[in-house]
Amino acid sequence: MRSLWIPWFLLVVVPVLGCGRAAVPHPAAAAPAAYVLVWSDEFEQPGLPDTSAWGYDVGDGCPTLCGWGNDELQSYTARRPENARVEDGHLIIEARREPVGSRDYTSARLVTRGNGDWTYGRFEIRARLPSGTGTWPAIWMLPTDTAYGGWPASGEIDIMEHVGFAPDSIHGSVHTAAYNHVQGTQRTERIAVPDCERAFHVYAVEWTPERIDFFVDGTRYHSFANEGSGYRAWPFDRPFHLILNVAVGGGWGGAKGVDDRIWPQRLEVDYVRVFQHR
Repeated sequence: MRSLWIPWFLLVVVPVLGCGRAAVPHPAAAAPAAYVLVWSDEFEQPGLPDTSAWGYDVGDGCPTLCGWGNDELQSYTARRPENARVEDGHLIIEARREPVGSRDYTSARLVTRGNGDWTYGRFEIRARLPSGTGTWPAIWMLPTDTAYGGWPASGEIDIMEHVGFAPDSIHGSVHTAAYNHVQGTQRTERIAVPDCERAFHVYAVEWTPERIDFFVDGTRYHSFANEGSGYRAWPFDRPFHLILNVAVGGGWGGAKGVDDRIWPQRLEVDYVRVFQHR
């Protein structure tokens, strides 16, 4: 999830994936060549998310980062099944139109910080996305410490972003001090996935000391290389954690408004798997 938004029209169109089917039982965890499974959540226990795996970012970001730096409209809750729960073998993150404090929407933002923090690996998430103008789901990673400074200096990896006003598009990005949209130097790509709101797809990155590659269903559509010039271009040598959330509105997600008739909307996650080299 970007700490600040990137206009969609700056993004480059790349391959189109064929339509998938609706939900099917998730496949067993099979490690890619040279990798071993080191962490996973298959979401098999109904109820609230597993506290040994997931924590929560809570509130609306105020007073230090109101709207979470993006002018978002939701307030994130913790341990509230209306916004985050496991049912029928899936994690459900649900954004709802309901007042809380000064906000008109609730949602959830789950984090592995402190429970799962990794340097390098393959990160796979099988998910089905919400739909409708004003939705902004994201599967992403932030540094667990800020050794190189605040955003974007310590880095950000956006495994998957989707905005409801562009329903067939998936975006993958990195943010660093040298490469970010504030300077017009962002490194981001788009892939068309026409049924991403109707069917489950596997969103993944492979992160090594040399590069970060982005995939949907095994198709690589973006790659960011370590150019060897230092942390301003490559802060990706420190532990990062995973984040799953659904934002409402915001500078990018709400660029074409928010349809107040579509709620609730949900991000459904079939599994999260982390692999590292043997």
